[in-house]
Amino acid sequence: MNTSDQYLKVIYLVQQVEDGPASTGRIADMLDVSPASANEMIGKLQERGFADHEKYKGVSLTEEGIVRAREALQTYCIIERFLIEVLEVERFREEAKTLETVIDSTVADRLDTIIDRESQCPSCFGPEADVCELLECDTLESPDSEMAD
Repeated sequence: MNTSDQYLKVIYLVQQVEDGPASTGRIADMLDVSPASANEMIGKLQERGFADHEKYKGVSLTEEGIVRAREALQTYCIIERFLIEVLEVERFREEAKTLETVIDSTVADRLDTIIDRESQCPSCFGPEADVCELLECDTLESPDSEMAD
């Protein structure tokens, strides 16, 4: 997954939570980048036809952007489930966020053959909790505990 896919995934999740366009500030916060960096990438996404950005109103994904964002989210879910179900990594969220930048769709597809992913993925992902709502494990971290690290 590349950087643009990370942006698409975050925009998609923010749009779900806010039920409307995603603000540049919220995107920047979630990706831990400056608003200027977020604006630059949003401009690139718009040029590629993945997003529409209206100044002061926010960013909305196009149909093509939504498809790409859902694919990125599915890859993230695969990584997350692999870390929990196979490797039993306690800090799976932190690791998944690191790995999503280096694992491509081929590797994700191979990991997917090892895990027992639900067919409704990635719709099972809870944007407010920032985790798959179907995960059943004792190591689920709250979003606040990770932000405090």
